[in-house]
Amino acid sequence: MRRFNSFGRFAREKFGGRLQKVNIDAGFTCPNRDGTLGVGGCVYCNNDSFRPGGCRPSLPVSQQVENGISYLRGRYKADLFLAYFQPFTNTYAPVGELERLYSEALAHPLVAGLAIGTRPDCVDEQKIELLEKLAKTRFILIEYGLQSMYDKSLRFIERGHGFDAFLKAVELTAGRGIHIGAHLIAGIPTETREETLLMAEKISEFFPVGFLKLHQLQVVRRTKLARLYRERPFHVFGYEEYLDFAVDFLERLRADIVIQRLFATAPSDLLAAPRWEADRHRILKDIEARLEERDTRQGRLAATGGG
Repeated sequence: MRRFNSFGRFAREKFGGRLQKVNIDAGFTCPNRDGTLGVGGCVYCNNDSFRPGGCRPSLPVSQQVENGISYLRGRYKADLFLAYFQPFTNTYAPVGELERLYSEALAHPLVAGLAIGTRPDCVDEQKIELLEKLAKTRFILIEYGLQSMYDKSLRFIERGHGFDAFLKAVELTAGRGIHIGAHLIAGIPTETREETLLMAEKISEFFPVGFLKLHQLQVVRRTKLARLYRERPFHVFGYEEYLDFAVDFLERLRADIVIQRLFATAPSDLLAAPRWEADRHRILKDIEARLEERDTRQGRLAATGGG
């Protein structure tokens, strides 16, 4: 039994089998790229660092779903799937267009629901009403890219919104049958270690937030962050250092929050720093080993209990 509340365990308990995410690129852009807020995106953003090779907007959503399911069924023996709208901002379109795209993904009989990655400043009442309608019959998870709770850090990464946007988005989404996730980045150079750890306690206070993605800041090539790192190198997590940080963070995090991610692994040819020389299986194994060594678990030091 894992010492943290993994998404795999959640899926088995909820769906009775193995659930995998099928990555979908529906061709969205972002207000931080199209000139609404900016044109360069966040300082760390290079979507090629996490988008699978077969995930391309040139293919219809239905074809991307079919291709992904064919691959994942063979590799992971999965029973059901979530259509994961991942690259850029996946609520950044008129509500009618969103309904068409989401419905196309849900039409596949093995798709149990949607996971939608977006910015907290890119939802409104109409869009949440659409998700609320879909959530009456399907599993709907909206993942808000918070990145940091500190406005100083959001300014540094040129996010284009403040922490208040996340608060408003959670308030708008809560209580409507939609599962809510948050995405945090650890190691932004404007924060101390203790400030970053404090986010575990703060996110735990938002009981509508039931899912979390956490990963170390990665310096990816062909980004503004990479240029900043070359010109004035800043601290990035060492491998052993991050194992301890992840355990410290989990200890402070509400025990019922479902962990979707604890680290990131950008392709080696795109990653400038940190270079850990460890694949995802080893990283996860080593985090679990560190939890065992310290005889601790998610929520052990949390001030708030389960929702």
